[in-house]
Amino acid sequence: MTKKEFNKKIKGMTTFDSFLRAQMKNPKFKKEYLALGPEFDLIESVIRKRIKSGLTQKQLAKKLGTKQSAISRFEGGEGNPTLSFMNNVAVALGATLKIIVK
Repeated sequence: MTKKEFNKKIKGMTTFDSFLRAQMKNPKFKKEYLALGPEFDLIESVIRKRIKSGLTQKQLAKKLGTKQSAISRFEGGEGNPTLSFMNNVAVALGATLKIIVK
């Protein structure tokens, strides 16, 4: 899916929850989403915490000493963040990073 197609698809959706509900109706998306569960869970948790904290991507980036584009890439599921980066994000959001191996 191109960025243009993605933007068109989400136009009018006001929350991540409404976007996710709409996407989960697509069996292919749902299968891929569930396969990436832990990664998406982490991304979703960070997005929710950032929004709940009233921070924009730019404001969070400033707290981390990085660029807004780094936060955008992470939230978009692009890249492979380090454990150090994730811990810094958690601290900046007033949260704790916990890793549970099952």
